[in-house]
Parts: sequence; structure tokens; C-alpha cells
Amino acid sequence: MSTHAAPPHNGHSHGDATLHSSGRPPREPPYHPRIASAVVRRSAVLLTAALSALTLTACGAGSGGDDASASPGRSDDITVGLLLPDTATARFEQFDHPLIRHRVSSLTDKKGKVVYANAEGSKEKQSEQFGKLIADGVDVIVVAAVDSAAVAPDVERAKKAGIPVIAYDRLAQGPIDAYVSHDNELVGQVQGRALVDALGENAENSKVVMMNGAPTDPNTALFREGALAELDGHVDIAKSYDTRKWLPEVAAENMREAMKEIGTADIAAVYSANDGMAGAVIDVLQDAGVTDLPPVTGQDADLAGCSGSSRAPST
Repeated sequence: MSTHAAPPHNGHSHGDATLHSSGRPPREPPYHPRIASAVVRRSAVLLTAALSALTLTACGAGSGGDDASASPGRSDDITVGLLLPDTATARFEQFDHPLIRHRVSSLTDKKGKVVYANAEGSKEKQSEQFGKLIADGVDVIVVAAVDSAAVAPDVERAKKAGIPVIAYDRLAQGPIDAYVSHDNELVGQVQGRALVDALGENAENSKVVMMNGAPTDPNTALFREGALAELDGHVDIAKSYDTRKWLPEVAAENMREAMKEIGTADIAAVYSANDGMAGAVIDVLQDAGVTDLPPVTGQDADLAGCSGSSRAPST
């Protein structure tokens, strides 16, 4: 069974990409800067699709597919293994995990349960967690992979054990049964477009630093591709960095390097692929004495990122 539950290109909600523009009307599709309720909307979209895929995959989980094991009662009594990649991205712990637990309980009349583990950015730790879920015989595994390639052998082991695997938020390699995510390229487009709008008439001569996500996360390439579709030819991309494990401290280190090489006063804007890195970028700028902060993009609508919009024009 294969179920791809990604939202359509023209149906994506943009509430998860954060930006304060220059005040000019943004180009279509419309951009909507919002508060932390965007996190709930974002997670709800993923959860609706993930749980739909989950009910399809779990009905005959570990059973060889006979009619008895595919009964509604069997699917209500499921155990869902949930593997999330890190704690550096606040939404995984603050929103995704509790919302998934709540929705599994709600959709199974409180008969289903979630066994949860967070890899804290370690692909080795996630592999151990994956192996334990397989050994414990859970009915289905939902995984946001730390490393999309490294997780493939674990997905294969689950397949051999008859346990369906849903790739959540990030595409995982291997014989997955479903993949649930956003239109991540469009998210990048919204970020890039908003940055150009914020820079206004001076955009073409403005030096921009790009803080991309982890190279092991396939979403990183999609965010970057979408952003570059808006930035290329419209701004001067002075430096571009990949950020190991999406760690804010790595983004901070890269920002300090960019400021030395470009000159702090010459950096007109920063494309940051998420709110955690955006916060680190803003902190570095403020520590350097910058008071007139440049536009900085982000996404995920982390609570800190939303409150941070009052201290910088976070896009």
C-alpha cells in the first residue's frame, strides 16, 4: 500500500512561514503573518493526513492481511510508534507530539496509544529507537527522520516485520507506506517573496545571507529551491550556509562568520529556513550592537519566534 498525503500546491496554508514585509502589498499568493495559532493549523493539517494514512496502514498491521485482523476493532486498539527528530525545533515537543497523542486517542475512542521517542538530533539514537519499536511489535511507526538516507535500513526492517511506516513531515528513504508533508517548496517561495518585498526598491543591490536547514533533511533542499526561485536575480546572495541538525548555535556561528566576511552594516537581510535559526541570527546581530535590525525570515511559528517579531522584523 502506498499513500502520499501531501497537500496540493494551491491548497497550502501559509501561516507557518513568518514575515514582516516592507508594508507594500505582497504578490500572490497572499502572505499572512500570524501568531502562534499557525502552529496548531500547520500541525492539524499534517495530523489529518497522517491519521488518515495511519488508519489505512494499521488496519492489517503485522497480520499478513487476513480479514480478521483488518477489523475496525483491531485498528482502534493500535499502538503507534512516534519518532521525532530533535528538540532544537520547538514545535516537535510543544505541538506535534501532544497533538498526535491527542488525535490518536480521539480517533480510536481512547483505545489507541502512542509510544514516543525523540532522537535529539542523533541518527544513531533514532535507529536504536526504531529498533525498539520493531522489537516491541507496535502496529505502525510514524517517523520524522533525522537523516532521510540513514533511516532506510530501519524502514526495511519494519517492512520485513510487517509494520507499516509513515514518513511524517520529512520524506524518508526505504519502503515507506505513506508520506505526509506540506508543499515545502511553496513555503520557501513565500519566505523568499516576502524578503524581496521587505527590501523594496533596493532589493536588487541588497546583500542577503541564506541560513538553510540540515543537508540530511530533504525539506531543506525544497525550502531552498522555493526561496531561490524568488531571490535569484532580485537580490545579491552574498553567503549561503547549510546548518547541521538545524541547530541554532550552528546558525549563530555561521552568522558571525558572514558578518566578518561581508561586513555587518552591509547585510541587508537574512533568509533563515526556520524560527529557531532566525532567533539565533537576531541574537548575534543584537550582540554586535545592531539596533536597526534587517528583515529575517523564519517558519514554524514557534512561540519564541512569534514573540521575537516585536524585537526584529522577522519575516
